[in-house]
Amino acid sequence: MTYSFAITNAKVVTRDSVIDGPVRVENGTIAGIGGHSSDAELDFEGDYLFPGLIEIHTDNVEKHFAPRPTVVWPEAIAALASHDNQIAGSGITTVLNALGVGDYKGRKARYHALQATFKILKEAKHTKLLRADHMFHLRCEVSDPNLLDLLAPFFDQTIVRLVSITDHTPGERQWRDLKKFREYHTGFEWAVRDEDFNAFIEKRRKIQGECAAPNRAEIANMCKGKGIVLASHDDTTPEHVAMGLEEGVTLSEFPCTMEAARLAHKSGLKIIAGAPNVVRGGSLVGNASALDYANEGMLDILSSDYMPVSLAHAAFILHQNLGLTLPEAVAKISCNTADALGFTDRGEICEGKRADLVRITMADNVPVVRQVWRQGRRIN
Repeated sequence: MTYSFAITNAKVVTRDSVIDGPVRVENGTIAGIGGHSSDAELDFEGDYLFPGLIEIHTDNVEKHFAPRPTVVWPEAIAALASHDNQIAGSGITTVLNALGVGDYKGRKARYHALQATFKILKEAKHTKLLRADHMFHLRCEVSDPNLLDLLAPFFDQTIVRLVSITDHTPGERQWRDLKKFREYHTGFEWAVRDEDFNAFIEKRRKIQGECAAPNRAEIANMCKGKGIVLASHDDTTPEHVAMGLEEGVTLSEFPCTMEAARLAHKSGLKIIAGAPNVVRGGSLVGNASALDYANEGMLDILSSDYMPVSLAHAAFILHQNLGLTLPEAVAKISCNTADALGFTDRGEICEGKRADLVRITMADNVPVVRQVWRQGRRIN
């Protein structure tokens, strides 16, 4: 089946400008910008035309496989389809599902989500069931002594595009403030009484001291051998940045402090921050603000993290409130992400690229996704 049409009366956001002019799509590819076409025309009535959004890190899928702390959804394909609908409905045409490998809290639901998603995603891609193009971002918890055994079955370069090295040991990185760590985990038995909490902290720190360094080294070697992009996670100190650089990371994901972000940026790492952080005006757990990164010109890529709809909204906030041009803001949810992940066929509205496209209208100052196409085929 062919997908050929022309989009007219749209504000077209390219990599470096906003233009008025038809965009022609032929056989799932952008055939040209401007000129005339004999194909069917879609009148956008002045709405924006964005490239399909690219999501580098979302754990949204886990909410569908484990919608409650004690619930594992029994039908994996239904859970994945529900997640896919939300992703496509947010204008995301390429998504890296960020699945946790290893854990520091003993949750079985997370490993179930990893196993089920990996299995069902391979099947769904063959049957063309899904709307968005789904791939994997493996978040490797180096404080888990079983990490390498857990990782081995899933280290498949055909659908794994990114690996991040994480360490959520209490007292480290994101959880350097033990008070905030305890507040965040109030639902866990070990967080109720002081003696249980202190015992848990001591146990996790001991395990981390034994296994984190060898786990980090092995993962770095595995990524280098397969040519998979490697990211650090929650860099907090200059030592964390230096550690990542030595391991070969190219992305610094959610740095927790301005000090770490500045050093990572100066060292040539691309900075990833949370779109919810931008929309809410600050970090959920009190870390540095993505808006501060943007103000200093250090913000390269936005991730929707736990809220898919936040990507487009955050881009407009950067444009409206911080003065970035719209192409500069949209690049952080499209072409910058594509470049960082090595995608050469998508991420911008440009002749010869995939016709992954998003129609966006404004409700006051809030962007609303109206229509989405992937390779020229309407998916929402």
